[in-house]
Amino acid sequence: MATKPPIRTLSGFSSGGSNPLYMLESLVEPLVMVFVLWGLFIYTENRIPMSIFITSIVLFSISFPSGAKIRKGFAKMCRDVIGQWLVIATFLLTFAYITRYITLYSEKLILAWLIVTPVAQIIALQLLKWASPKLIEWQGPRQNTLIIGLNEQGLLLADNLKRDYYQRINILGFFEDRAPTRLPHIDTYPVLGSLNELSHYLKSHTVHKLYIALPMSSHPRILKLLDDLKDTTASIYFVPDIFITDLIQGRVSDVNGIPVVSVCDTPFTGMDGFIKRTADVLFSLFVLILISPILIGIAIAVKLTSPGPIIFKQRRYGLDGQQILVYKFRSMTVTEDGVTVTQATRNDQRITPLGAFLRKTSLDELPQFINVLQGRMSVVGPRPHAVAHNEEYRKLIKGYMVRHKVKPGITGWAQVNGFRGETDTLEKMEQRVHYDLEYLRNWSPRLDMLIVAKTVWLTIVGQDGAY
Repeated sequence: MATKPPIRTLSGFSSGGSNPLYMLESLVEPLVMVFVLWGLFIYTENRIPMSIFITSIVLFSISFPSGAKIRKGFAKMCRDVIGQWLVIATFLLTFAYITRYITLYSEKLILAWLIVTPVAQIIALQLLKWASPKLIEWQGPRQNTLIIGLNEQGLLLADNLKRDYYQRINILGFFEDRAPTRLPHIDTYPVLGSLNELSHYLKSHTVHKLYIALPMSSHPRILKLLDDLKDTTASIYFVPDIFITDLIQGRVSDVNGIPVVSVCDTPFTGMDGFIKRTADVLFSLFVLILISPILIGIAIAVKLTSPGPIIFKQRRYGLDGQQILVYKFRSMTVTEDGVTVTQATRNDQRITPLGAFLRKTSLDELPQFINVLQGRMSVVGPRPHAVAHNEEYRKLIKGYMVRHKVKPGITGWAQVNGFRGETDTLEKMEQRVHYDLEYLRNWSPRLDMLIVAKTVWLTIVGQDGAY
């Protein structure tokens, strides 16, 4: 699964992201990776080569932030650390092997690095876990908290605050104007009174934080409430009900001092966009160089076994819904790219004998690494669909076009979760779109590496669904 923030609140906002303990936890694993690498070279060579400095930058970039692990049990924490390390180490060793950098270092040094790094990470995380209660205590006394509005977003907020490992929150209860018969039945949190009684309660009790979770349709009530709360020293936060909608990369920012809320955005902005594009270019170059004999062999085989072009070019939707040309080795006797495109099905008579093998092993997709270098596609992302299919499904599936907020990919989160090949029912396409949107919400360099690793594995062992 995708690596997720420590606590999910209101469509993906992280409640721990700005907390010092969470930031420290996010830094532990990346820093341990770097320091172990440096320590081994200082111990064996009394120096840190420039190539190792570059490797350290790459290591830190793809592993920060490392995600929450100290809240988990020891066995699960160990499993997550080792699993993540195997993915990262595999990519680095593959890169070093292809570029021949691996010959610069001894096998003993590489083996020591592979073993010592996860052990040191587990030790560092366990030490942080033991120290975390004291670190949380140093943040100060428990923060007495009230939530105004006993509704869906108010209850969701209360549950997340209660589970938040990184905060010292004590939820006192709710204030709500509606009659008890109109309120959801809950035993966890008390209803302390109506909004008119809030001012009196604040004067007689110590309250540090107030969360206003009233619906935005209650605009006059909210303005009056804010006016009444000017006499309190409590910190006040507004939680609009927009946060319980299906946000993509939801975050709060500002435009020249004016606060704005991101409802649907791409994850690839700023440095994240630079990292994504750099990884795409470097990975595609190495793959194309490595598989160039295979590409030539497949091209000759396609030409000799059936009439027609070697490369099939099909119009598909790319970034921001713009049409792009996607390359594939031709695997069928037809090259449909019109208003109507018929999906390939099991035992489809249009598929050539060689094409059946190419589609089963995904070798027909290899020319798309050229699309990646052109900037039309990414190595990992939602799979592009034919224009005709896009026009059909955008009318049937809510949020379908949101998957075009990023470049389409050669492989994707939906494909490694079993939704590859024919989507002969609307439910299957809905599931594919569901996984595509999950990818947008939870993107990280580690997730891309995991998807590529799973794609390679599924290609080796075989995967049903492609024909």
